[in-house]
Amino acid sequence: MLEESLKELQEDGIPEDLIEKISEKLKGEELEEEQLEYFLNKVYINFNNAVEEPGEPCGTIAAQSIGEPGTQMTLRTFHYAGVEEFSVTQGLPRLIEIVDARRFPSTPMMEIHLEKGYCETEEKAIKVHNRIEQIRIEQITHDVDLDFVNWNIIINLIPEICERKGIDIDEIPEVLKRYKKKGSITREGNSIIIDPGIEDLQSLQKLREKILKKVVKGIRGVKRGLLTPVDSGKEWVIKTEGTNMQGVVQIEGVDASRTVSNHIHEVEKLFGIEAARSMIIVEAQKVLEQQGLDVDLRHLLILADLMCHSGTIQSIGRHGISGSKSSVFARAAFEVTVNQLLDAGLYGEEEKLLGIPENVIIGQVAKIGTGSVQVMFDLDANLKILNEKKQL
Repeated sequence: MLEESLKELQEDGIPEDLIEKISEKLKGEELEEEQLEYFLNKVYINFNNAVEEPGEPCGTIAAQSIGEPGTQMTLRTFHYAGVEEFSVTQGLPRLIEIVDARRFPSTPMMEIHLEKGYCETEEKAIKVHNRIEQIRIEQITHDVDLDFVNWNIIINLIPEICERKGIDIDEIPEVLKRYKKKGSITREGNSIIIDPGIEDLQSLQKLREKILKKVVKGIRGVKRGLLTPVDSGKEWVIKTEGTNMQGVVQIEGVDASRTVSNHIHEVEKLFGIEAARSMIIVEAQKVLEQQGLDVDLRHLLILADLMCHSGTIQSIGRHGISGSKSSVFARAAFEVTVNQLLDAGLYGEEEKLLGIPENVIIGQVAKIGTGSVQVMFDLDANLKILNEKKQL
């Protein structure tokens, strides 16, 4: 009986995925015939109420649906438990970041998934992690001395940290030689002595600061990594602070198809506009779900499509979509009114009055909803027909 009822629903125009969800929900339930009929009627009524009518201003509705819950969001950055410096932008600031299509997110992060053979045990995952995490000189030294007698810089390394991070001390002079063209670099036990050939205190101090920041190992931009187990310890995943997708996907053992970054522009550069579009949807959904807000996915789809339809990511604002509208009044109504009108006058732009803001400004019915239909009603002809009917 359930199968027959669901077939009827499908014939009435209910989508297939919704019917699959209904059958999943009803599998374990023991409903009587009346109850089932009532439930399926409710589904049909609610679905038809949710369908957009022709001429519906879906963009305005999407804006309201995302904007209204946005007012109930928190304005804080949160920290991962146990790692103090690992903060994550959430709530309204993150949503604004996505909608503004910021060039650099305030807390760039990546979730790196590993291929089979690397993700099962922590030991193997650590090997990949050590290749990814960026390690600077300052992280593996306890101090960097300045020798004013011989005008040398002495780097005192911590061998335990070097061993744990998989760094060979013999390779460090080679790495530093790439950065420093003049002078000599030698190793003495756990110390590295740099003779820069400079006999000036200020220059030596500047060089010391530069050397401390030099990257010895790992990928530039990935400041720190955190190994965490997922799926109750079946798989190990690396969460990082800082992003560099291009560098990470080239590392052996990284599963490029599942690795994600919250840096939308970086994703677009590497994988293209479609990947960036799905990133916008996923990131916006994540923000709203974390805050416990329920926004229909279709509204986010409209937002992402609008931002990506030109082939590049455009922000929603005067530097992006609102600023590039063809209508002069729509641009003027948004921001910098005088400049917009002056420029339009200088360049002789034409206002076609096709959108909503421009029609509202001049007090005309906008071509949307009931205004999108132009039907003339001839009262005289109608009166004539009514009179003829009366005579019959």
